[in-house]
Amino acid sequence: MRLEKVQHTAQARAAGLHGLLPRFLVAFFAAAVILAASAAASAQQPAQAAGQYQGAAAVTETASTQPGTARPADAKAIRPFRFKASQEALDDLRRRINATKWPDRETVTDSSQGVPLATIQELARYWATAYDWRKAEARLNALPQFVTEIDGLDIHFIHVRSKNPNALPLIVTHGWPGSIIEQLKIIDPLVNPTAHGGRAEDSFDVVIPSMPGYGFSGKPKTTGWGPERMARAWAELMKRLGYTSYVAQGGDWGAFVVDQMGLQAPAGLLAIHTNMPATVPADVDKALLAGGPPTPGLSAEERRAYEQLVRTFKQVDYARLMASRPQTLYGIADSPVGLASWLLDHNDADGQPAATVAVALDRTASATGELTRDEILDNITLYWLTNTGVSASRLYWEYKGGFFNAKGVSIPVAVSVFPGEQYEAPRSWTERAYPKLIYYNKLDKGGHFAAWEQPQLFAAELRAAFKSLRQAGAAASNR
Repeated sequence: MRLEKVQHTAQARAAGLHGLLPRFLVAFFAAAVILAASAAASAQQPAQAAGQYQGAAAVTETASTQPGTARPADAKAIRPFRFKASQEALDDLRRRINATKWPDRETVTDSSQGVPLATIQELARYWATAYDWRKAEARLNALPQFVTEIDGLDIHFIHVRSKNPNALPLIVTHGWPGSIIEQLKIIDPLVNPTAHGGRAEDSFDVVIPSMPGYGFSGKPKTTGWGPERMARAWAELMKRLGYTSYVAQGGDWGAFVVDQMGLQAPAGLLAIHTNMPATVPADVDKALLAGGPPTPGLSAEERRAYEQLVRTFKQVDYARLMASRPQTLYGIADSPVGLASWLLDHNDADGQPAATVAVALDRTASATGELTRDEILDNITLYWLTNTGVSASRLYWEYKGGFFNAKGVSIPVAVSVFPGEQYEAPRSWTERAYPKLIYYNKLDKGGHFAAWEQPQLFAAELRAAFKSLRQAGAAASNR
């Protein structure tokens, strides 16, 4: 989810982030492969009405959220939600995977041309023959899920209350190419910390919304749903849930949402936590825009961060394409393999596709919570069943601001720096960017998908990050 500024005009969007030279030939080549992969899948399927396989036939929801049903009289009503994919939709998914028309193998021995053919073919084989979506569905439906309309759009969210009456309310926001699937493993460690090495007084009430256009939330029909509007919607959601004070957390696009919440400073928001902080000083940001050498006088830690950002900006062709032409990605709505390839080809500090994801594709289980192959497919399958590949991509088109540059947040902020993130924010930059810094910690493992990769470590970070805000009885009024 890394870009730099995306301007309002189509010309500026085509120019890429912050004026860095786009490499659209690469990006459009990737899109062409996706479209080619989808062609056979479409050709070998029975003719269907547009959207049928991912419309009414794809899902079964609660009556209150069925497409076409009457809205409740109270637009602010919070409606229970459950999801069950139809067997027809799952059978169709397998048929399409098996019908994929594969391109030639890449002409290199690494992933510099994209997701290797052997990698995606092996994943597709498992997806079509052994993967079980019903397990993920059961995990989701075991959690309290709801939908409520905010600013004209249905917002889906998970809401799990701790048994501790003084738990601190926390709203957590995912990013791209993620979803609420990313945060499932941190829920119990946060709401039930005594079972995971924490103390009862470390408890949180946890709210995890699906961003507009993602998962089970509504798909915007008009423009305007960027991080700024999401920030306002999340404040309304927490108010609607009865919380008078709370904290917020985000990574990837979620980091931009919580930064915006920090800028808007709604009543009740005590602090934010980010694992992808926006800390780059203005002079350093200017040097990055120009593509020149590092700013003179940088410390060794700051220079390393600068070099990491330069590397990151060379790995975001997928983001440039979504920021300029998201609607062109028809292939990811028509081909499961095209969608999977697109969502996998995301970078982290150690590679593209992200090193942690590449390793996870060979991991069938983990006793300590590391990312597994099934969890990656849970996320991809959620995108497929909800047909949100393109709607989720539009967030890149919507956002018009800077990315890693300091935004001017003045409320209390906590920062966790994971070594596999896009860049490791130096403490010096972080203190300047967030003058009310209440917590800063650099960790020795974990990366861009920190909650997904290291859930126990991530939960421990949140407990430590907000410890200073907890006061005896301070959260009791939220009940």
